[in-house]
Amino acid sequence: MSNKLKKDPRSYLERKYRQIPVAAGMRSCLVQVRETDLQIMAPVDLSEAATHLLIQERNRLENYISHHRDFLDALQPLADDPTAPALVREMLKAGLAAGVGPMAAVAGVIAEQVGKGLLERQDCDEVVVENGGDIFLQRWKDCTAAIYAGESPLSYRIGIRLPAAMMPVGVCTSSGTVGHSLSGGKADSVTVVASSTALADAAATSLGNVVGQGGDIGRALDLAAGISGLTGVVIVVGEELGAWGEIELVEIGETFS
Repeated sequence: MSNKLKKDPRSYLERKYRQIPVAAGMRSCLVQVRETDLQIMAPVDLSEAATHLLIQERNRLENYISHHRDFLDALQPLADDPTAPALVREMLKAGLAAGVGPMAAVAGVIAEQVGKGLLERQDCDEVVVENGGDIFLQRWKDCTAAIYAGESPLSYRIGIRLPAAMMPVGVCTSSGTVGHSLSGGKADSVTVVASSTALADAAATSLGNVVGQGGDIGRALDLAAGISGLTGVVIVVGEELGAWGEIELVEIGETFS
């Protein structure tokens, strides 16, 4: 499997960002199927339903990959395939928009597909699905997404305000210094907001690839402006921060020990 689907299981053991308190009226559950590890927040415990949806979506993806090996290994965009399952077409579309291979969108698209599936239930009108730091979010109130940027002094000190009117929305982060995703850059974090979680994930990878230590933030933001469908981008490299788009940054206190 790819760098984003098959990793050392130890890479999943410490997810510090999951120390965030669960919002009032929401319940949290963890769902894991093979390499995919989701945290889900919803008004009720949806672990069983989420497990079924996750298995379904993974099976669709893995069945497609078994007949299209180029899909798994491509580092460049691939053309659309009208015969492919919906999540595969979303990945292909995201890769084309962001200029990367479709697997760059895998975590985001799985979060989004599971989240949308849960929202079809009568007992679920709000949901947050987090998959390795990539988030699909649907809530009826304004929220703030804290930015985890590894050892940067800005880590957990800034966040992105997400108005309810913006949702559903995807918030995805790529890092060249933290986590298990494949990245060719040096950014502590590249966080992308978009209506499509698959696109946010692919764009975070693409932009992260162009950020070098101590520089290239401006170049990456210029690239972001040329990717259709993005709402905003925040890049952190050490003590430096750059932002682009229609987003509101907020300062947050030290929440994590």
